[in-house]
Amino acid sequence: MTAKLPSDFLWGYATASYQIEGSPDVQGRSPSIWDTFSHTPGKIKDNSNGDVATDSYRRWGEDIALLKLSGANSYRFSISWSRIIPQGGRGDLINADAIEHYGVFIQTLRKNGIKPIVTLYHWDLPQALHDRYGGWLNKEEIVQDYVNYARTCFRYFGDQVKDWITHNEPWCISVLGYATGAFAPGHKGDTEHWIVAHNLLIAHAYAVKAYRDEFQASQGGQIGITLDCSWQIPYDDSPENVAAAQRAIAFKLGRFADPIYKGHYPKVVKDMIGDRLPDFTEEEISVVKGSSDFFGLNTYTTQLAMEGGDSEIQGNVKNTFTKPDGTQLGKESHVSWLQTYPPGFRSLLNYLWETYKKPIYVTENGFPVKGENSLPVEKVVNDTARVDYYEGYTDALLRAANEDGVPVKGYFAWSILDNFEWADGYDTRFGVTYVDFATQRRTPKASYDFLKKWFADHIAT
Repeated sequence: MTAKLPSDFLWGYATASYQIEGSPDVQGRSPSIWDTFSHTPGKIKDNSNGDVATDSYRRWGEDIALLKLSGANSYRFSISWSRIIPQGGRGDLINADAIEHYGVFIQTLRKNGIKPIVTLYHWDLPQALHDRYGGWLNKEEIVQDYVNYARTCFRYFGDQVKDWITHNEPWCISVLGYATGAFAPGHKGDTEHWIVAHNLLIAHAYAVKAYRDEFQASQGGQIGITLDCSWQIPYDDSPENVAAAQRAIAFKLGRFADPIYKGHYPKVVKDMIGDRLPDFTEEEISVVKGSSDFFGLNTYTTQLAMEGGDSEIQGNVKNTFTKPDGTQLGKESHVSWLQTYPPGFRSLLNYLWETYKKPIYVTENGFPVKGENSLPVEKVVNDTARVDYYEGYTDALLRAANEDGVPVKGYFAWSILDNFEWADGYDTRFGVTYVDFATQRRTPKASYDFLKKWFADHIAT
């Protein structure tokens, strides 16, 4: 396509503090729930942890140099709550060393022409708050402590940061952390995750209110939330499978997006979950509704949806990649939940614009090449499968923006570096830069060069 993205289009890479920083006890940082979880035997696939990760708390200069060389004009990263306020709470001390560290990092990004996009919470709750009162399960305490933390970041960094994201993927925080137990803090059950999800929405909304009331006018920034969703295609044209695809989106995305953008939970979710889905007070929903200046989207794949799943979390929808004729929907990746399917990305962007009418920032999108971790570096860097993925997804993005009129304002690939991939440890690699975790040597892959050229060619000057 000869079409271009607008000159103010943001493109770059996304990371998360626990996945890259390392230095878990340096300059006053206290443990997060992910420190505790990853050090619990049997929780991480390769029995690893984030103690070193990509050593980015110390090697941040190398990271910025990689970003600058890539041509990225922006960088989405998260701040570690347990660095800023090691014990987490509104009555606890602020860590001056962490304020200085992130301040210098942000200023250096800007000096290199890279716009900082800051995520306040990417899953690493201070362990002290989990121990003190149950963390996200305690609405009265966690909302106040989270807003205090957010306000601290606005106060110290808001003159340099103009783009804020409150939470990354509340679905993952709540479901994987409090229902399946796959993520920190490792709880299992069928009730807690509804409470946590509800509390995350309220904490998000009151942090946004604090920003708008106290900082936005003078700092001139914007604030929102990032939600995750895989596009859902009915397995076939049967009415029950068409309904299943719609229900799957409601349970994965709508139960977070609808309160924020419409002011209520989806009816299909309320009907199925009943009393276990908490109610908002009138004051809470008045703060939640309209509490995002944009739509932050993390998306990686498309799934086929059919009636008959046994997971209430998914709305009793069964997902598959195998089409009725036995073929696969897309190209397989290193993880079972992700296949390449660019048309689904375009469909999802259209759906979000039609449904929620907010400008969209694609805050994560990426691909782990199958078996990449077991290959020698000279083969890893020739990551043609990842290049194919990005070629398809960037084309879908361009078509959605130019042919369909979807206001897509930014795109952040996941990720600039191979890193600690949560419960997969270091076995799964999403980076466009190979990291030798023994030496921390960084080697850009072919996908790094592809994205550099693609965005140079497709953003208007």
